[in-house]
Amino acid sequence: MRPAGGTPRDWEIAREQVAWALERGLGAAPEFGHVVASIGERFVGAAYEPGTLELPGPERLVVNLETLDCVTFVETVLVLSRLVRAAPPEIVNDPERFRAAYRRELTRIRYRGGSLDGYASRLHYFSEWIADAEAKGVATEVSQVLGGTIDDSPIDFMSTHPEAYRQLADSAALARIVAVEARLAGVPRFYVPAAEIEAKAGEIRTGDVIAATSTVPGLDVAHTGIAVWRDGALRLLHAPLVGSHVQLSDETIAERIGRISGQDGIMVARPVDPAAPGRPPPGNLQGDR
Repeated sequence: MRPAGGTPRDWEIAREQVAWALERGLGAAPEFGHVVASIGERFVGAAYEPGTLELPGPERLVVNLETLDCVTFVETVLVLSRLVRAAPPEIVNDPERFRAAYRRELTRIRYRGGSLDGYASRLHYFSEWIADAEAKGVATEVSQVLGGTIDDSPIDFMSTHPEAYRQLADSAALARIVAVEARLAGVPRFYVPAAEIEAKAGEIRTGDVIAATSTVPGLDVAHTGIAVWRDGALRLLHAPLVGSHVQLSDETIAERIGRISGQDGIMVARPVDPAAPGRPPPGNLQGDR
């Protein structure tokens, strides 16, 4: 069984990515989005694997850089980008500090409020992932600024399909998910409808997180990735099921969403530079033991 805490190869990949970025001066690049996209493109060709977080036993922090799904791809790239930007460069050569910084930042991004407290504390619904990232200063929700439309459909896919989730056989975990869904029902969700993406594309930046909204009842988001401007077109860097590896889409984001019947728009979140003026890096990026 693959260890939840990562294999030696996982940690080698993580260190290599950060070292590569630092060597190329990305720690001081003018645009944080460029850092995010540059590191993301380093994963092109990495294998897609669904359910990488669904290991037997209780919820644990899973570190896996060898195989990725669409959400863990985004999370992994953000963690590495934030380490490049704000962690002390010398931690690359200090395995213990590097692993500590990586784990702390991954926990911060993956779990509600940055605290791992069982299965229900994981940010399963990506619209909540975005809202939580904004509350933690990790990303800014920009769908509303883009003139997005409110989606007021209920979010309840997990509680209405508990058989699809091993952990929800536990009544306490199911009750916590139901409570999360009830709270999300009162939070406005903005998205850019498929027909408006092309017109709004010029306001989306390289490095922005893209979440494709779902037409499946009870489900907010069907897929995630990272926006990249290439040859004058806005494309999606992502880990899709079709193709089985991380790739940069040949078609534009607008074309892709328009083609897929189960997706009807996008939510957009802009990663926040942890080294931006007036924003001191959080302690968990320092890699202190």
